[in-house]
Amino acid sequence: MGSVRAVLIDIDGVLTVSWQPLPGAVEALREIRAAGLGVALVTNTTSRKRASIAGVLAEAGFPVSAEDILTAPAVTAAYLAEHCPGARCALLNSGDIAEDLEGVTVVREGTGDAAPDVVVVGGAGPEFDYTALNRAFGQVQRGARLVAMHRNLYWRTDQGLQLDTGAFLVGLEKAARVEAEITGKPSAAFFEAALAHVGVGAREAVMVGDDIESDVLAAQRAGVTGVLVRTGKYLPETHRAASGTPDHVIDSFADLPALLADLRESAEQ
Repeated sequence: MGSVRAVLIDIDGVLTVSWQPLPGAVEALREIRAAGLGVALVTNTTSRKRASIAGVLAEAGFPVSAEDILTAPAVTAAYLAEHCPGARCALLNSGDIAEDLEGVTVVREGTGDAAPDVVVVGGAGPEFDYTALNRAFGQVQRGARLVAMHRNLYWRTDQGLQLDTGAFLVGLEKAARVEAEITGKPSAAFFEAALAHVGVGAREAVMVGDDIESDVLAAQRAGVTGVLVRTGKYLPETHRAASGTPDHVIDSFADLPALLADLRESAEQ
C-alpha cells in the first residue's frame, strides 16, 4: 500500500475492549494481512503474557500469533538487561508476566532476598495498595532505581474507564523526588523496538491507537505516521487538549483499510 509497509497496532481499545473484538476489527486486520503488510501488536498491557494475549485474540478470529505481539514487559526485560544487567528487581504489577520478563531477577519482600536495585512498576490493579506502594517508596528512597512499564492514567473496560499505573506513579515520583524511567509507550525506545520487530523504517510505518498522547503523538515524535481511533479510551475533550495533532483520525479500526488505500493512492500520484 504505497510507502506504508507495516502497521503498529495498540490492542486494548483499538482491536478489543475487555478482550472482546470491536465491530469490524477482525475483518480489517485480515484485510491488512492479505495486503501483505507487516503487523505488530504493540501494547502496554501488563496483565497477560504474550502467549496468552495471542491465544485470546486468535480464538476471537484475529490472524495473530505470539510472535506478532510486543508487550511492555518484554521491552522492559530487554531494557533492564541493557541498562541494569544483573540487577535485583522488585516488581509491582497486577497479573502474571514472569514469562515475558526473561532474564530478570525478581526479589520478593519477606523471603530473605537482598534489597532490590530497581523497583519495576507494571500495570495497576488490586496489588497497588498502601502497603505495596509505601514499600516501593521506601525502596526508592534507599537508592533503588524506579522503572515503569508505562504511565497510562486509565484504560477502558466493559465497566467503563479504570485507573491505571500513571495515577499512582505520579504520586510515587513526587514523594520520592525521582522521575521514573519509562520502557513502554510513549518511550522512543519502545517504538524503535517495534520498528525493528517488523523490519521497516519509521517513514514506512503507521501507528494506530486510542491514546492520543502515548500511542499517536509519541509515534509521530518517532517519525511514524499516527492514526487516532475514536474507540476505547478516546474522549473528545482529551483530543482537544492534546499536545499535538494526529496525522489522521478515524472512527474505528474497521476504517483503517480504507485509509491505507487512500495513502497508497496519494503516494502513487
